[in-house]
Amino acid sequence: MAPIKTAADLHGMSNESWRRHANPWSVWTRFAAIPAFELAVWSREWLGWWCLAAVGAVVVWLWLNVRLFGPVGPTSWAARGIYGEQLHVDGQVPAEHRTILNWLIATGLFGFALIGWGLVALDIWPLALGTVMVVLAQLWRIDRYGLLFQYLGDQAQDGRTPDTAA
Repeated sequence: MAPIKTAADLHGMSNESWRRHANPWSVWTRFAAIPAFELAVWSREWLGWWCLAAVGAVVVWLWLNVRLFGPVGPTSWAARGIYGEQLHVDGQVPAEHRTILNWLIATGLFGFALIGWGLVALDIWPLALGTVMVVLAQLWRIDRYGLLFQYLGDQAQDGRTPDTAA
């Protein structure tokens, strides 16, 4: 099983949870969790072990996030992107889209590594660079997933599949 599918399965992503995950409020507040998590970890300098309460609050927020916002259809940029991500997880990505998506995933993972380095060392430059890389890679991925969702939807309306597209 592909790692991305395994991660989605571990998070219990059903069709209903994907629809909730696609809610723009859910999408944008997940982005807001990035600096909140970083600040929570960095606060160990001031709060000591109490920083774990702040980290825990961010983790609880991320768990609640998909459960609090209502399900939506693919009517907004963010929602179409998440619907496209679901297609990726389900293995419906044509070969011509996989390369850029894999590069964007790798860029985001490298950004997370920089964030980890910055948080462990309490060094601002890898933290800031990693955050920028993660956010930009994720925004670009959402955009690509939205295009993928539209592309596959247009093909389905025309009665074509990625294999028969001219």
